[in-house]
Amino acid sequence: MNHVPTDTLRADFSSAMSTMYKAEVPLYGDLIDLVIDINNNVLSDNPGLKESLQSGNNFDRIAHERHGAIRLGTEHELLTMRRLFAVMDMHPVGYYDLSIAGIPVHSTAFRPIEKKALSSNPFRIFTSLLRIELIEDNTLRQQAESLLATRKIFSDSLLILIDKAEQQGGLNDVDANDFIRHAVDVFRWHDKASVDSELYEQLQSQHRLIADVVSFKGPHINHLTPATLDIDQAQYIMPQRGITPKAVVEGPPKRHCPILLRQTSFKALEENVKFLKASGGYEAGSHTARFGEIEQRGIALTPEGQALYDKLLTLTRQKILPKADGSNAQQYMAALETEFTQFPDTYNELRIKKLAYFYYSLNDPAVQREQGLGMNLEQLITHGHVAYTPIIYEDFLPVSAAGIFQSNLGDKDTQHFTTHSNQSSFEKALGSPVIDFFQLYQQQESDSIQKCLDFFQ
Repeated sequence: MNHVPTDTLRADFSSAMSTMYKAEVPLYGDLIDLVIDINNNVLSDNPGLKESLQSGNNFDRIAHERHGAIRLGTEHELLTMRRLFAVMDMHPVGYYDLSIAGIPVHSTAFRPIEKKALSSNPFRIFTSLLRIELIEDNTLRQQAESLLATRKIFSDSLLILIDKAEQQGGLNDVDANDFIRHAVDVFRWHDKASVDSELYEQLQSQHRLIADVVSFKGPHINHLTPATLDIDQAQYIMPQRGITPKAVVEGPPKRHCPILLRQTSFKALEENVKFLKASGGYEAGSHTARFGEIEQRGIALTPEGQALYDKLLTLTRQKILPKADGSNAQQYMAALETEFTQFPDTYNELRIKKLAYFYYSLNDPAVQREQGLGMNLEQLITHGHVAYTPIIYEDFLPVSAAGIFQSNLGDKDTQHFTTHSNQSSFEKALGSPVIDFFQLYQQQESDSIQKCLDFFQ
């Protein structure tokens, strides 16, 4: 049987999701236009960056790069979602505990894991599972459990197609088109709530995110995020386009060598919804959940680099926490930039100190092998036989995700971080372990080094 390649299936799904979300949230379309303009300007002004992206096989992915985010309510939903994403070669990578910011979910990111697949289309879905045990009110918790137990977010047709893909090892053209159509329907917006306004308000009083998960018929996509090559320019231009950004860009400060992930967003929309009435029918109301986000991705850090990042971020937040209303944004960014002067900002220093991951390749495939015989990696680099390019960070930052969530859910309080991690229960619900992204990056780097060394053996 001729199966549709998973890279094609994932790209078509990403495109269909983007089309749907653009129709549902027109401001998302404005963000796409803004990002396209910025990226074109950056590449025009910086030919060296374009050359670096091309040499790392990362140029073609820029225009199509997206990540989305959803919130699920039950273990069964998470297990089935894992099976759905596996059809498109998207796997659970990383465990994120957002309860560190008082947000009652834990999460993973479904994404491709092979270098070729990432270069083709690196679509990711940040997927959170409600930690319903954190609802303190026993009666309310039982009501939420009952509501979630009766909802069905996957159609019978979609489940049949997932079964078929698992049994056959893929889908043909006709089934692939049907799969995408039914899969996108899972993430559509529903303006009719499953609860009355009184129960909705009670859920809101526990946490806005709990109300968002429990009160509706499905896990509507709450944002899609295009990638920019200059997030500071995006932050500056957004108000000129009639889009109000959040006060602080989440993540590390601006650097010559970008690291990890930086994100900004516009505030979540207040949208008209209909709540159930005891007498039957619906009554008008409103709900806030969906927003727009832009990201800029830098180099992936090693555990040592991540530890240094966490240390400097903690030092900053011990001095000043960013307020949700943005009143101390400048002071916070200044403190962040001061602390991060301790983080090396050249690729060679990041490489030598083993703070970040790099992909190594032959500088000139036509080079005479004899010229590099007997040399080690550093000698090959020094003599120009081997080049290195940054490995892009494909994952997420829990503190940044929490900051985005809090800002866009309308929370007014300063962020406070505590730890209530429960990875084992998440993996039990998922039906598989999450993949360690450090191991993925390390394997990619090690394989590239070995390939270069083998050439000169």
